[in-house]
Amino acid sequence: MTDGEQVKNARGRGLISISTILWLLIAAIVVPELIFSAIAFQRNNQTQRAMLTTLAEATAGSIAETVDRHVNGMVMTLKVLASSRAVASGDFPTVYERSSAALQGTDTYLVAVDEDLRQIFNTRAPLGTTLPDITGKGTAERAISSGQPAVTGVFYGRTAERWVFNVMLPVDDTPGGARLLILSQNVEALAGALAARNLRGGWNAVIVDGAGTVLASSQTWADVGKPFFLFGGTQPMSGTTIPVTVEHGGETYETIRSRSELSGWQTIVWAPTAVVRAPLVSVMLMLALGGLAAIAVGMVLAWALGRRITRSVRQLADDARRLGAGEHVEGGDYPVREIDTVSQALAQASKDRQAAENEIRFLMREVAHRSKNQLTVVSSIAKQTARHARSFAAFQDSFQKRVQGLARSTDLLIAGGVAGVELRALVEAQIEPFRPNDGTRLEISGAPFRLSNQAAQTLGLALHELATNAAKYGAFAWPDGRLEISWRRSGDRLVFHWRERVSRVRRRGDTRGFGTEVIERMLGGALEAEIERTLHNDGLECRVSMPLERLRPDLEASAPPTPTA
Repeated sequence: MTDGEQVKNARGRGLISISTILWLLIAAIVVPELIFSAIAFQRNNQTQRAMLTTLAEATAGSIAETVDRHVNGMVMTLKVLASSRAVASGDFPTVYERSSAALQGTDTYLVAVDEDLRQIFNTRAPLGTTLPDITGKGTAERAISSGQPAVTGVFYGRTAERWVFNVMLPVDDTPGGARLLILSQNVEALAGALAARNLRGGWNAVIVDGAGTVLASSQTWADVGKPFFLFGGTQPMSGTTIPVTVEHGGETYETIRSRSELSGWQTIVWAPTAVVRAPLVSVMLMLALGGLAAIAVGMVLAWALGRRITRSVRQLADDARRLGAGEHVEGGDYPVREIDTVSQALAQASKDRQAAENEIRFLMREVAHRSKNQLTVVSSIAKQTARHARSFAAFQDSFQKRVQGLARSTDLLIAGGVAGVELRALVEAQIEPFRPNDGTRLEISGAPFRLSNQAAQTLGLALHELATNAAKYGAFAWPDGRLEISWRRSGDRLVFHWRERVSRVRRRGDTRGFGTEVIERMLGGALEAEIERTLHNDGLECRVSMPLERLRPDLEASAPPTPTA
């Protein structure tokens, strides 16, 4: 394995793909939501179960109260009948006739019982019919001994030939009179106690007697007279409602029990535990399946999106390698905005790199060109200085100062670049070595004007020669000398004005020096300048008029070429 492969493998350790990141992101979003939803559903189901249980308890209590009111109504009816004179006098035909008329259509029948607990009459049968002994003699004896009403359980009446229950009321013992009055009622009359009850979620209701025999059921009337299979277990006290869980036949049932205080019967609201919990199981199953489906869809989308992003990233990596190799890079069409932004940035970087390379090549050519020009100027300065120097020391001093003046102009050229050199900066740079300490002796004024590099170099040499002459013979040579420099535009020309003011003029010979040749030959030849030099009694005045087209920088010609595709 090569070193590059080892480095690549080492960098690859611990890295994960975009698809994995998307899968983890989807899992981080979906899984907590599923857990939260499961908890919320479970609590909601518990709340619903509590509500159903509370409703079942209220239903059981309501049914028990309805049964109590029904039995109390029968007791009140018996008390009204027992208070009649016909009962007290033993006028049974009258009692029979009146009670039959009053109880007609109520599924309720009156029975009169003597002290031997034999039926005197039963409104179910014609008066005078021979009737069997009553059922529930134990209950009758308890009523007689306590002097209080008593209620039997459900039984199949021999006279009625159907399932009935009795409410017994003892009456005063009178000779030849009745000892008990009984209201016998068909159990169908209890159907109203279970009708229109708000039983939901698999809940059912039954009414059972003290022995656990069914008197009424919300499920089916075929259960009447049969033992209720969930009767066993904790029995509630009279007037109370309790929940009881009962196991029968390997299955668990939830029961709500309420016991009637008067009759001793129980109202039992019941439902299989599995049915009660079925909504939670169903919701949890749907939640699990929905969560798995969401995770599966998310993984497929993450895989597809990750694959697409990975392809785009790999293409970006190829573009980056090509950019590093100096090749041209074009922006691609990517589906992800951020990746497309990076691609466009790489394409722009490629263009900028080519532009920079072209500019570097241009600058190198410009440096070579300027170096040749500088060498030519230096050579010309050396020749002209040597021609007018009287000694080597004079040559060395003049040549060094002129080269320094050229260097100052060159510094400005480099700082300005292709934009050129500001005229004020050029004037100040050439005057600086000769500037007097008293600032009032020098005045420079003029609007901003930018020179081309060639014009700045030529005019800089001329300014250096003028400043040198001013230091030797003119404004800077006298303590009270002043120099005024200004320029202005006049039509298509720039007029440069140099005016020295001194108290006494120091005249020189007629020999033409290097400065005069620079001003006349270089300014006149290179810049097509018109020069007027006048020596006044109070100092030198030099006016130079130059066409603007020879002075302004040609930015378009000087700019590096624009790279093409």
